[in-house]
Amino acid sequence: MYVEGRMTVERANDYIQENREKVNPRYRPAFHVAPPVGWMNDPNGFIYYQGEYHLFYQFYPYNSQWGPMHWGHAKSKDLIHWEELPVALAPDEWYDKDGCFSGSAIEKDGRLYLMYTGHVVENDVVTQTQCIAVSDDGITFEKLASNPVIGVELLGDEGSIHDCRDPKVIQHDGRYYSVLATKTPDNRGKILLFASDDLIQWSFFSVLLEGTATQGVMWECPDLFHLDGKDVLIMSPIQIQRDAHEYHNTSSTMAWIGEMDWESGTFLVENSHEMDYGMDYYAPQTLLDEQGRRILIAWMQMWERTYPTHELGHNWTGEMCLPRELSINHNRLVQLPVSEIYDYLTDQQVVENIEVIKEPVSFPDVVTENVYLKIVADLSQAQKLTMAFAKKEHQSLFMTYDKETALFSFSRENFGYAITGIEKEQVHTREFPVALIHDQLTIEIFRDTNAIEIFVNGQETSTSTFYEIEASSELVFESQGKALITSFKSAQVNTACERKR
Repeated sequence: MYVEGRMTVERANDYIQENREKVNPRYRPAFHVAPPVGWMNDPNGFIYYQGEYHLFYQFYPYNSQWGPMHWGHAKSKDLIHWEELPVALAPDEWYDKDGCFSGSAIEKDGRLYLMYTGHVVENDVVTQTQCIAVSDDGITFEKLASNPVIGVELLGDEGSIHDCRDPKVIQHDGRYYSVLATKTPDNRGKILLFASDDLIQWSFFSVLLEGTATQGVMWECPDLFHLDGKDVLIMSPIQIQRDAHEYHNTSSTMAWIGEMDWESGTFLVENSHEMDYGMDYYAPQTLLDEQGRRILIAWMQMWERTYPTHELGHNWTGEMCLPRELSINHNRLVQLPVSEIYDYLTDQQVVENIEVIKEPVSFPDVVTENVYLKIVADLSQAQKLTMAFAKKEHQSLFMTYDKETALFSFSRENFGYAITGIEKEQVHTREFPVALIHDQLTIEIFRDTNAIEIFVNGQETSTSTFYEIEASSELVFESQGKALITSFKSAQVNTACERKR
Protein backbone atom coordinates (compact mmCIF):
# COMPACT_ATOMS: atom_id res chain seq x y z
CA MET A 1 0.00 0.00 0.00
CA TYR A 2 1.17 3.51 -0.84
CA VAL A 3 1.78 5.26 2.51
CA GLU A 4 3.78 8.42 1.77
CA GLY A 5 2.17 11.31 3.61
CA ARG A 6 0.17 8.82 5.71
CA MET A 7 -3.05 9.60 3.85
CA THR A 8 -5.10 6.61 4.96
CA VAL A 9 -8.74 6.05 5.85
CA GLU A 10 -7.77 5.13 9.41
CA ARG A 11 -5.72 8.27 9.90
CA ALA A 12 -8.54 10.44 8.52
CA ASN A 13 -11.15 8.90 10.81
CA ASP A 14 -8.89 9.31 13.84
CA TYR A 15 -8.24 12.93 12.96
CA ILE A 16 -11.97 13.67 12.66
CA GLN A 17 -12.69 12.24 16.10
CA GLU A 18 -9.83 14.18 17.66
CA ASN A 19 -10.70 17.51 16.05
CA ARG A 20 -14.48 17.74 15.67
CA GLU A 21 -14.77 19.81 18.87
CA LYS A 22 -12.55 22.48 17.28
CA VAL A 23 -15.25 23.26 14.70
CA ASN A 24 -17.00 26.57 15.35
CA PRO A 25 -20.77 25.98 15.05
CA ARG A 26 -21.71 29.61 14.26
CA TYR A 27 -22.61 29.06 10.59
CA ARG A 28 -23.24 25.31 10.67
CA PRO A 29 -26.44 24.31 8.84
CA ALA A 30 -29.35 22.55 10.51
CA PHE A 31 -30.77 20.63 7.54
CA HIS A 32 -28.00 20.62 4.93
CA VAL A 33 -25.05 18.23 4.70
CA ALA A 34 -21.74 19.72 5.86
CA PRO A 35 -18.37 18.10 6.64
CA PRO A 36 -17.64 17.13 10.26
CA VAL A 37 -14.33 19.02 9.95
CA GLY A 38 -12.23 20.34 7.10
CA TRP A 39 -13.15 20.94 3.47
CA MET A 40 -16.06 19.63 1.36
CA ASN A 41 -16.75 20.00 -2.34
CA ASP A 42 -18.46 17.90 -5.06
CA PRO A 43 -21.11 15.32 -4.17
CA ASN A 44 -20.01 11.82 -5.19
CA GLY A 45 -21.64 8.40 -5.23
CA PHE A 46 -25.16 9.71 -4.57
CA ILE A 47 -27.24 6.52 -4.49
CA TYR A 48 -30.25 4.84 -2.93
CA TYR A 49 -28.78 1.65 -1.48
CA GLN A 50 -30.40 -0.96 0.77
CA GLY A 51 -33.26 1.33 1.84
CA GLU A 52 -31.19 4.44 2.56
CA TYR A 53 -29.80 7.43 0.70
CA HIS A 54 -26.00 7.43 0.62
CA LEU A 55 -23.98 10.52 -0.19
CA PHE A 56 -20.24 10.52 -0.64
CA TYR A 57 -18.36 13.76 -1.21
CA GLN A 58 -14.97 15.29 -1.94
CA PHE A 59 -13.36 15.78 1.45
CA TYR A 60 -10.09 17.01 2.94
CA PRO A 61 -10.23 16.51 6.71
CA TYR A 62 -6.93 18.14 7.64
CA ASN A 63 -7.68 21.72 6.67
CA SER A 64 -10.65 23.90 5.76
CA GLN A 65 -8.98 24.50 2.39
CA TRP A 66 -8.88 22.12 -0.57
CA GLY A 67 -6.21 19.41 -0.28
CA PRO A 68 -5.56 15.80 -1.40
CA MET A 69 -9.07 14.53 -1.84
CA HIS A 70 -10.70 11.81 0.26
CA TRP A 71 -14.28 10.58 0.03
CA GLY A 72 -16.43 11.59 2.99
CA HIS A 73 -19.64 9.64 3.56
CA ALA A 74 -23.10 10.23 5.06
CA LYS A 75 -26.44 8.46 4.83
CA SER A 76 -30.08 9.35 5.42
CA LYS A 77 -33.52 7.81 5.50
CA ASP A 78 -35.36 11.01 4.59
CA LEU A 79 -32.82 13.27 2.81
CA ILE A 80 -33.08 15.75 5.69
CA HIS A 81 -31.37 14.05 8.65
CA TRP A 82 -27.88 12.80 7.78
CA GLU A 83 -25.77 10.33 9.73
CA GLU A 84 -22.01 10.73 9.44
CA LEU A 85 -20.19 7.55 8.40
CA PRO A 86 -16.46 6.69 8.28
CA VAL A 87 -14.35 8.05 5.46
CA ALA A 88 -14.77 5.76 2.45
CA LEU A 89 -11.63 6.45 0.39
CA ALA A 90 -8.22 7.98 1.01
CA PRO A 91 -5.39 8.66 -1.47
CA ASP A 92 -3.21 5.72 -0.43
CA GLU A 93 -2.24 4.05 -3.73
CA TRP A 94 0.24 4.93 -6.46
CA TYR A 95 -2.55 5.71 -8.93
CA ASP A 96 -4.48 8.06 -6.58
CA LYS A 97 -1.73 9.36 -4.28
CA ASP A 98 -2.63 13.02 -4.83
CA GLY A 99 -6.36 12.60 -4.57
CA CYS A 100 -9.39 10.35 -4.95
CA PHE A 101 -11.30 12.73 -7.19
CA SER A 102 -15.01 12.75 -7.99
CA GLY A 103 -17.01 9.77 -9.19
CA SER A 104 -20.19 7.81 -8.62
CA ALA A 105 -21.73 4.68 -7.13
CA ILE A 106 -23.74 1.78 -8.49
CA GLU A 107 -25.10 -1.44 -6.98
CA LYS A 108 -24.39 -4.83 -8.52
CA ASP A 109 -25.41 -8.15 -6.94
CA GLY A 110 -25.93 -6.43 -3.59
CA ARG A 111 -22.43 -4.95 -3.54
CA LEU A 112 -21.70 -1.24 -3.78
CA TYR A 113 -19.19 -0.17 -6.43
CA LEU A 114 -17.53 3.24 -6.40
CA MET A 115 -15.92 4.51 -9.57
CA TYR A 116 -13.64 7.49 -9.02
CA THR A 117 -10.75 9.40 -10.56
CA GLY A 118 -7.23 8.68 -9.35
CA HIS A 119 -5.26 11.93 -9.39
CA VAL A 120 -1.45 11.94 -9.57
CA VAL A 121 0.95 14.86 -9.94
CA GLU A 122 4.57 14.10 -10.88
CA ASN A 123 6.99 16.88 -11.83
CA ASP A 124 4.02 19.24 -12.23
CA VAL A 125 2.37 16.88 -14.72
CA VAL A 126 -1.15 15.66 -13.88
CA THR A 127 -2.36 12.17 -14.71
CA GLN A 128 -5.99 11.20 -14.15
CA THR A 129 -7.27 7.62 -14.44
CA GLN A 130 -10.47 5.86 -13.43
CA CYS A 131 -10.55 3.40 -10.55
CA ILE A 132 -12.97 1.07 -8.75
CA ALA A 133 -13.55 0.32 -5.06
CA VAL A 134 -16.06 -2.29 -3.84
CA SER A 135 -17.97 -2.84 -0.58
CA ASP A 136 -20.19 -5.59 0.82
CA ASP A 137 -21.62 -3.39 3.58
CA GLY A 138 -21.68 0.06 1.94
CA ILE A 139 -19.20 1.41 4.50
CA THR A 140 -15.80 -0.26 4.12
CA PHE A 141 -14.32 -0.28 0.62
CA GLU A 142 -11.53 -2.24 -1.04
CA LYS A 143 -9.81 -0.89 -4.14
CA LEU A 144 -9.37 -3.31 -7.03
CA ALA A 145 -5.94 -4.82 -7.56
CA SER A 146 -6.45 -4.16 -11.29
CA ASN A 147 -6.82 -0.38 -10.85
CA PRO A 148 -6.83 1.82 -12.79
CA VAL A 149 -9.56 0.29 -14.95
CA ILE A 150 -9.53 3.16 -17.49
CA GLY A 151 -6.10 4.61 -18.25
CA VAL A 152 -4.16 6.10 -21.10
CA GLU A 153 -4.40 2.94 -23.24
CA LEU A 154 -8.21 2.95 -23.29
CA LEU A 155 -8.46 6.70 -23.52
CA GLY A 156 -6.22 6.86 -26.56
CA ASP A 157 -6.57 10.05 -28.56
CA GLU A 158 -10.19 10.64 -27.52
CA GLY A 159 -9.29 12.85 -24.56
CA SER A 160 -6.57 14.27 -22.37
CA ILE A 161 -5.09 11.98 -19.71
CA HIS A 162 -4.25 15.19 -17.84
CA ASP A 163 -7.94 16.21 -17.67
CA CYS A 164 -10.05 13.08 -17.59
CA ARG A 165 -12.29 12.71 -14.57
CA ASP A 166 -15.62 12.46 -12.73
CA PRO A 167 -17.02 9.14 -14.03
CA LYS A 168 -20.78 8.69 -13.64
CA VAL A 169 -21.68 5.00 -13.94
CA ILE A 170 -25.11 4.16 -15.28
CA GLN A 171 -26.86 1.03 -16.57
CA HIS A 172 -28.75 0.74 -19.84
CA ASP A 173 -30.25 -2.43 -21.36
CA GLY A 174 -28.22 -4.66 -19.05
CA ARG A 175 -24.87 -3.02 -19.79
CA TYR A 176 -22.85 -0.56 -17.74
CA TYR A 177 -21.62 2.75 -19.07
CA SER A 178 -19.25 5.32 -17.61
CA VAL A 179 -19.95 8.93 -18.57
CA LEU A 180 -16.56 10.66 -18.40
CA ALA A 181 -15.44 14.29 -18.63
CA THR A 182 -12.42 15.32 -20.66
CA LYS A 183 -11.35 18.04 -23.10
CA THR A 184 -10.13 18.49 -26.66
CA PRO A 185 -6.56 19.59 -27.54
CA ASP A 186 -7.89 23.11 -28.22
CA ASN A 187 -9.62 23.31 -24.82
CA ARG A 188 -13.23 22.47 -25.53
CA GLY A 189 -15.41 20.37 -23.26
CA LYS A 190 -15.93 16.75 -24.28
CA ILE A 191 -17.94 13.88 -22.78
CA LEU A 192 -16.99 10.25 -23.46
CA LEU A 193 -18.75 6.92 -22.93
CA PHE A 194 -16.99 3.75 -21.86
CA ALA A 195 -18.79 0.41 -21.65
CA SER A 196 -18.53 -2.72 -19.48
CA ASP A 197 -20.40 -5.94 -18.82
CA ASP A 198 -19.08 -6.41 -15.29
CA LEU A 199 -17.82 -3.00 -14.02
CA ILE A 200 -14.26 -4.38 -14.10
CA GLN A 201 -13.28 -4.70 -17.76
CA TRP A 202 -13.98 -1.52 -19.75
CA SER A 203 -13.75 -0.47 -23.38
CA PHE A 204 -14.14 2.83 -25.23
CA PHE A 205 -17.66 3.20 -26.62
CA SER A 206 -18.23 6.69 -28.06
CA VAL A 207 -17.89 10.45 -27.94
CA LEU A 208 -21.17 11.40 -26.31
CA LEU A 209 -20.99 15.16 -26.90
CA GLU A 210 -18.38 17.78 -27.75
CA GLY A 211 -18.58 21.49 -27.02
CA THR A 212 -17.83 24.65 -28.93
CA ALA A 213 -15.17 27.24 -28.10
CA THR A 214 -17.70 29.35 -26.15
CA GLN A 215 -19.13 26.51 -24.04
CA GLY A 216 -16.28 26.10 -21.58
CA VAL A 217 -12.72 24.77 -21.56
CA MET A 218 -13.68 21.65 -19.57
CA TRP A 219 -17.00 20.00 -18.74
CA GLU A 220 -16.87 18.61 -15.21
CA CYS A 221 -19.12 16.19 -13.31
CA PRO A 222 -21.36 14.84 -16.11
CA ASP A 223 -24.55 12.94 -15.33
CA LEU A 224 -26.82 11.25 -17.87
CA PHE A 225 -30.37 10.09 -17.18
CA HIS A 226 -33.83 9.61 -18.69
CA LEU A 227 -36.67 11.72 -17.30
CA ASP A 228 -40.25 12.38 -18.39
CA GLY A 229 -39.67 11.05 -21.89
CA LYS A 230 -36.46 13.00 -22.45
CA ASP A 231 -32.77 12.29 -22.01
CA VAL A 232 -30.87 14.76 -19.86
CA LEU A 233 -27.15 15.44 -19.68
CA ILE A 234 -25.97 17.76 -16.92
CA MET A 235 -22.44 19.02 -16.42
CA SER A 236 -20.48 21.93 -14.95
CA PRO A 237 -18.50 23.88 -17.57
CA ILE A 238 -15.39 25.82 -16.57
CA GLN A 239 -15.07 29.31 -18.09
CA ILE A 240 -18.27 29.27 -20.09
CA GLN A 241 -18.57 32.49 -22.10
CA ARG A 242 -21.48 34.88 -21.56
CA ASP A 243 -22.65 38.19 -22.94
CA ALA A 244 -20.80 41.11 -21.40
CA HIS A 245 -23.86 42.35 -19.48
CA GLU A 246 -24.63 39.03 -17.84
CA TYR A 247 -23.77 38.33 -14.21
CA HIS A 248 -22.27 34.91 -13.96
CA ASN A 249 -20.00 32.50 -12.15
CA THR A 250 -16.65 31.58 -13.67
CA SER A 251 -17.87 27.99 -13.51
CA SER A 252 -21.52 27.16 -14.08
CA THR A 253 -23.87 24.20 -14.31
CA MET A 254 -25.84 23.40 -17.45
CA ALA A 255 -28.61 21.01 -18.43
CA TRP A 256 -28.78 19.64 -21.96
CA ILE A 257 -32.17 18.26 -22.98
CA GLY A 258 -32.48 15.91 -25.93
CA GLU A 259 -32.41 12.30 -27.05
CA MET A 260 -29.80 9.62 -26.57
CA ASP A 261 -28.91 7.50 -29.58
CA TRP A 262 -27.65 4.33 -27.91
CA GLU A 263 -26.58 2.69 -31.16
CA SER A 264 -24.04 5.41 -31.92
CA GLY A 265 -23.56 6.50 -28.32
CA THR A 266 -24.25 10.15 -29.14
CA PHE A 267 -26.46 12.75 -27.52
CA LEU A 268 -28.80 14.72 -29.79
CA VAL A 269 -29.27 18.14 -28.22
CA GLU A 270 -32.60 19.96 -28.38
CA ASN A 271 -31.71 22.79 -26.00
CA SER A 272 -29.44 23.70 -23.11
CA HIS A 273 -29.85 26.09 -20.21
CA GLU A 274 -28.30 27.09 -16.91
CA MET A 275 -29.63 25.12 -13.97
CA ASP A 276 -29.29 27.57 -11.09
CA TYR A 277 -28.88 31.34 -10.99
CA GLY A 278 -27.30 31.79 -7.60
CA MET A 279 -23.68 32.30 -6.62
CA ASP A 280 -23.12 28.92 -4.96
CA TYR A 281 -24.20 25.85 -6.93
CA TYR A 282 -21.86 23.39 -8.66
CA ALA A 283 -21.25 19.77 -9.63
CA PRO A 284 -24.75 18.33 -9.10
CA GLN A 285 -25.30 14.58 -9.11
CA THR A 286 -28.56 12.64 -9.25
CA LEU A 287 -30.02 9.34 -8.13
CA LEU A 288 -33.18 7.35 -8.79
CA ASP A 289 -34.91 6.21 -5.60
CA GLU A 290 -37.40 3.42 -4.90
CA GLN A 291 -40.30 5.82 -5.52
CA GLY A 292 -39.02 6.46 -9.03
CA ARG A 293 -37.98 10.02 -8.21
CA ARG A 294 -34.96 11.59 -9.88
CA ILE A 295 -33.30 13.49 -7.01
CA LEU A 296 -30.42 15.93 -7.30
CA ILE A 297 -27.91 17.32 -4.83
CA ALA A 298 -25.17 19.88 -5.53
CA TRP A 299 -22.21 21.52 -3.83
CA MET A 300 -23.46 24.77 -2.29
CA GLN A 301 -20.23 26.71 -2.82
CA MET A 302 -18.16 27.87 -5.77
CA TRP A 303 -14.53 27.84 -6.90
CA GLU A 304 -12.26 30.88 -6.99
CA ARG A 305 -13.89 32.50 -3.95
CA THR A 306 -13.00 33.48 -0.44
CA TYR A 307 -14.61 31.27 2.20
CA PRO A 308 -15.46 33.08 5.47
CA THR A 309 -15.62 29.93 7.61
CA HIS A 310 -12.03 29.20 6.61
CA GLU A 311 -10.85 32.77 7.02
CA LEU A 312 -12.50 33.05 10.43
CA GLY A 313 -10.80 29.85 11.60
CA HIS A 314 -14.02 27.85 12.00
CA ASN A 315 -12.27 24.69 10.75
CA TRP A 316 -14.82 23.75 8.10
CA THR A 317 -15.81 24.85 4.59
CA GLY A 318 -18.56 23.76 2.23
CA GLU A 319 -22.02 22.21 2.31
CA MET A 320 -24.61 20.69 0.02
CA CYS A 321 -27.83 22.21 -1.26
CA LEU A 322 -31.23 20.95 -0.23
CA PRO A 323 -31.95 17.80 -2.28
CA ARG A 324 -34.31 18.51 -5.16
CA GLU A 325 -36.85 16.52 -7.16
CA LEU A 326 -36.44 16.86 -10.92
CA SER A 327 -38.94 16.99 -13.76
CA ILE A 328 -39.12 18.26 -17.34
CA ASN A 329 -41.45 21.13 -18.18
CA HIS A 330 -41.53 22.75 -21.62
CA ASN A 331 -38.28 20.99 -22.44
CA ARG A 332 -36.48 22.51 -19.45
CA LEU A 333 -35.17 20.82 -16.31
CA VAL A 334 -37.16 21.89 -13.26
CA GLN A 335 -35.95 21.57 -9.65
CA LEU A 336 -38.31 21.60 -6.68
CA PRO A 337 -37.46 21.10 -2.99
CA VAL A 338 -37.53 17.45 -1.99
CA SER A 339 -41.03 16.83 -0.64
CA GLU A 340 -39.80 15.49 2.72
CA ILE A 341 -38.70 18.97 3.82
CA TYR A 342 -42.32 20.09 4.14
CA ASP A 343 -42.90 17.43 6.80
CA TYR A 344 -40.67 19.41 9.17
CA LEU A 345 -42.38 22.81 8.94
CA THR A 346 -43.76 24.02 12.28
CA ASP A 347 -45.26 27.24 13.69
CA GLN A 348 -46.87 28.01 10.35
CA GLN A 349 -48.55 31.38 9.95
CA VAL A 350 -50.38 32.78 6.94
CA VAL A 351 -51.29 36.39 6.22
CA GLU A 352 -53.44 37.21 3.20
CA ASN A 353 -54.20 40.18 0.96
CA ILE A 354 -51.40 42.54 1.93
CA GLU A 355 -51.36 45.70 -0.19
CA VAL A 356 -47.95 47.18 -0.93
CA ILE A 357 -48.37 50.59 -2.53
CA LYS A 358 -46.54 53.75 -1.43
CA GLU A 359 -45.09 52.77 1.93
CA PRO A 360 -42.92 49.74 2.77
CA VAL A 361 -44.67 46.87 4.55
CA SER A 362 -42.58 45.35 7.31
CA PHE A 363 -42.70 42.03 9.13
CA PRO A 364 -40.23 42.60 12.00
CA ASP A 365 -39.95 39.08 13.44
CA VAL A 366 -40.30 36.66 10.55
CA VAL A 367 -36.69 35.91 9.52
CA THR A 368 -35.01 33.29 11.69
CA GLU A 369 -31.95 31.12 11.10
CA ASN A 370 -34.03 28.16 9.89
CA VAL A 371 -37.04 29.58 8.14
CA TYR A 372 -39.38 28.79 5.26
CA LEU A 373 -41.27 31.55 3.48
CA LYS A 374 -43.78 31.38 0.65
CA ILE A 375 -44.92 34.59 -1.04
CA VAL A 376 -47.66 34.69 -3.66
CA ALA A 377 -47.99 38.14 -5.24
CA ASP A 378 -50.38 39.62 -7.80
CA LEU A 379 -48.36 42.08 -9.88
CA SER A 380 -51.07 43.06 -12.38
CA GLN A 381 -50.88 46.68 -11.13
CA ALA A 382 -47.20 46.76 -10.12
CA GLN A 383 -44.04 47.45 -12.08
CA LYS A 384 -41.57 46.15 -9.50
CA LEU A 385 -41.60 44.23 -6.21
CA THR A 386 -38.62 44.26 -3.84
CA MET A 387 -38.02 42.22 -0.69
CA ALA A 388 -35.37 43.14 1.84
CA PHE A 389 -34.57 39.91 3.71
CA ALA A 390 -32.86 40.08 7.14
CA LYS A 391 -33.01 43.87 6.82
CA LYS A 392 -30.73 46.03 8.90
CA GLU A 393 -30.11 49.76 8.73
CA HIS A 394 -27.43 49.62 6.07
CA GLN A 395 -27.70 46.14 4.57
CA SER A 396 -30.08 43.40 3.48
CA LEU A 397 -30.33 40.45 1.17
CA PHE A 398 -32.38 41.88 -1.68
CA MET A 399 -34.77 40.04 -3.98
CA THR A 400 -36.40 42.05 -6.78
CA TYR A 401 -38.76 41.27 -9.63
CA ASP A 402 -38.94 43.82 -12.47
CA LYS A 403 -42.04 43.30 -14.54
CA GLU A 404 -40.84 45.38 -17.49
CA THR A 405 -37.68 43.32 -18.00
CA ALA A 406 -39.18 40.08 -16.61
CA LEU A 407 -36.02 39.67 -14.53
CA PHE A 408 -35.71 38.38 -10.97
CA SER A 409 -32.55 39.42 -9.12
CA PHE A 410 -30.86 38.42 -5.88
CA SER A 411 -28.14 40.43 -4.20
CA ARG A 412 -25.93 39.80 -1.17
CA GLU A 413 -23.75 42.85 -1.85
CA ASN A 414 -22.33 44.48 1.29
CA PHE A 415 -24.08 41.91 3.48
CA GLY A 416 -22.20 40.24 6.31
CA TYR A 417 -18.63 39.03 5.90
CA ALA A 418 -17.21 39.87 2.49
CA ILE A 419 -17.02 37.22 -0.21
CA THR A 420 -14.69 38.04 -3.05
CA GLY A 421 -13.82 36.25 -6.27
CA ILE A 422 -11.42 36.41 -9.14
CA GLU A 423 -11.08 39.55 -11.22
CA LYS A 424 -14.15 40.55 -13.27
CA GLU A 425 -16.36 37.90 -11.69
CA GLN A 426 -19.63 39.08 -10.16
CA VAL A 427 -20.01 37.30 -6.83
CA HIS A 428 -22.68 39.47 -5.20
CA THR A 429 -25.61 39.85 -7.62
CA ARG A 430 -27.31 37.76 -10.25
CA GLU A 431 -30.46 38.25 -12.28
CA PHE A 432 -32.41 35.86 -14.47
CA PRO A 433 -35.58 35.73 -16.55
CA VAL A 434 -38.83 34.58 -14.92
CA ALA A 435 -42.19 34.57 -16.71
CA LEU A 436 -45.19 35.56 -14.62
CA ILE A 437 -48.16 33.21 -14.61
CA HIS A 438 -51.30 35.31 -15.07
CA ASP A 439 -49.44 38.25 -13.47
CA GLN A 440 -48.65 36.09 -10.43
CA LEU A 441 -45.24 35.65 -8.83
CA THR A 442 -44.67 32.78 -6.39
CA ILE A 443 -41.47 32.64 -4.36
CA GLU A 444 -40.43 29.89 -1.96
CA ILE A 445 -37.44 30.58 0.29
CA PHE A 446 -35.50 28.17 2.49
CA ARG A 447 -32.94 29.80 4.78
CA ASP A 448 -30.59 27.56 6.78
CA THR A 449 -28.16 29.61 8.90
CA ASN A 450 -25.76 30.76 6.13
CA ALA A 451 -27.59 29.61 3.01
CA ILE A 452 -30.61 30.79 1.06
CA GLU A 453 -32.35 28.77 -1.65
CA ILE A 454 -34.98 30.54 -3.71
CA PHE A 455 -37.52 28.78 -5.96
CA VAL A 456 -39.35 31.16 -8.31
CA ASN A 457 -42.66 30.32 -10.01
CA GLY A 458 -41.77 26.63 -10.00
CA GLN A 459 -39.39 27.40 -12.87
CA GLU A 460 -36.03 28.69 -11.70
CA THR A 461 -33.78 28.43 -8.66
CA SER A 462 -31.18 30.67 -7.05
CA THR A 463 -28.78 29.18 -4.48
CA SER A 464 -26.32 31.28 -2.48
CA THR A 465 -24.49 31.45 0.81
CA PHE A 466 -23.98 34.44 3.09
CA TYR A 467 -22.36 35.08 6.46
CA GLU A 468 -24.45 37.39 8.60
CA ILE A 469 -22.56 39.36 11.26
CA GLU A 470 -25.45 40.99 13.10
CA ALA A 471 -28.70 39.05 13.13
CA SER A 472 -31.90 40.64 11.88
CA SER A 473 -35.38 39.13 11.74
CA GLU A 474 -37.07 41.78 9.60
CA LEU A 475 -38.56 41.29 6.12
CA VAL A 476 -39.69 44.37 4.20
CA PHE A 477 -41.75 44.58 1.00
CA GLU A 478 -41.65 47.59 -1.32
CA SER A 479 -43.36 48.12 -4.64
CA GLN A 480 -43.55 50.40 -7.64
CA GLY A 481 -47.24 50.51 -8.33
CA LYS A 482 -49.66 48.39 -6.35
CA ALA A 483 -48.56 44.87 -5.47
CA LEU A 484 -51.00 42.58 -3.73
CA ILE A 485 -49.45 39.84 -1.60
CA THR A 486 -52.35 37.41 -1.81
CA SER A 487 -50.65 34.94 0.54
CA PHE A 488 -47.61 35.18 2.80
CA LYS A 489 -46.71 32.00 4.69
CA SER A 490 -43.91 31.67 7.23
CA ALA A 491 -42.78 28.58 9.13
CA GLN A 492 -39.86 27.19 11.04
CA VAL A 493 -37.85 24.35 9.54
CA ASN A 494 -37.66 22.23 12.67
CA THR A 495 -35.70 19.05 12.06
CA ALA A 496 -35.99 18.12 15.73
CA CYS A 497 -39.75 17.65 15.49
CA GLU A 498 -41.49 14.39 14.65
CA ARG A 499 -42.10 13.93 10.95
CA LYS A 500 -45.71 14.52 9.95
CA ARG A 501 -46.00 11.34 7.90
